[in-house]
Amino acid sequence: MNDTKKPGTPKDSHYAKLRRTFRDQKNGRDQKSGGAPAFRPKRPLPPGENAPDGLVRLYGLHTVRAALDNPRRKISRMLVTRNAAERLEIADIGALPFATELVEPKDIDKITGTDAVHQGVLIEAEPLKAKALSALGDSPLILVLDQVTDPHNVGAIIRSAVAFGAGALITTQRHSPHESGVLAKSASGALEHIDMIEVRNLADALGVLHEAGFQTIGLDSEGPAELEKAFAGDKVALVLGAEGKGLRQKTRETVTALARLDMPGAIHSLNVSNAAAVSLYAARRFLAGNG
Repeated sequence: MNDTKKPGTPKDSHYAKLRRTFRDQKNGRDQKSGGAPAFRPKRPLPPGENAPDGLVRLYGLHTVRAALDNPRRKISRMLVTRNAAERLEIADIGALPFATELVEPKDIDKITGTDAVHQGVLIEAEPLKAKALSALGDSPLILVLDQVTDPHNVGAIIRSAVAFGAGALITTQRHSPHESGVLAKSASGALEHIDMIEVRNLADALGVLHEAGFQTIGLDSEGPAELEKAFAGDKVALVLGAEGKGLRQKTRETVTALARLDMPGAIHSLNVSNAAAVSLYAARRFLAGNG
C-alpha cells in the first residue's frame, strides 16, 4: 500500500484559495496589491446632536447662499470648507457678521450625518417666522397644503411655488413639517423667497380666501373637471392634500371646485410635489392669458 499523499484536486485548490482570500480580507490585506490594505467603505454616520434651542441647521450651497442673501435670516454660526467658501464667493470668512469656522467635510458629517448632502457648508440660524393670513400680499396665485407632512415633498413644492411666482404657501400649524435642513435643502434656496403662512383652521382660511376674491381649487385624481377647464376669475389658490389620503373631507366641501389633472397614461396620479408643479404651470398660464 502506497502512503504517498495524492496531489490536491482542482476542487480542493479552489476552496483553499477561497479560504486564503477570506483570511486576507478579514485581516485587511489585498493579495493582488502585494499585501496593501484593502479598500473598505466608510461606515455611515448618523446625525449628531440637535441644533441649540431656537436654531435650525441649514446646509447645501444653494440653501446657504440664499440664506446669506436674505436680510430677514439671522445666522449665528457657519461651518464651511475651503472649497465651499470659494464656491460661495466668500473672500474673507473673518469679515462675516457671525462666527465662522473653516473645517473639513468630515467635521460637518459628524453633525448632519453622512446621508445629508451638505456640499461642505452648514449654518445655524433662527427659523424664519411664519406669517398670519392677514399678511397675505396681492399675488394672484397662492398654494395651500392640507396636512402634507413629508419635508422632502414640502421643500420640492416650495421650490416649484417660487419658480412659478406663487406669492405664498399656506399650511396648517399642526400636521405640517417645521423648517429643517431636509426641507430647506429640498427647496434649494426657495425657502428664503416665499411667504410662509400658518393657519389654525384650514376651512376657515379658505373662507377668508374666498372673501378676498380667490377661486380655491382642490386637486383630486377623481375630480369632476379637468384642471384647465376649472379655472375662473383672476385669483387662484391651488389646494393639495397629503400623499395617499389626499384632501380631507372638510377641505373638499369648502373649496370652490375639485379638479383633476388629465393623465391619459396608465398611471392616473402623481407625487404631490409633481402635481403641484404641473398645477402651478397650468394656473400661471391661465392667469397670464386672463390678464
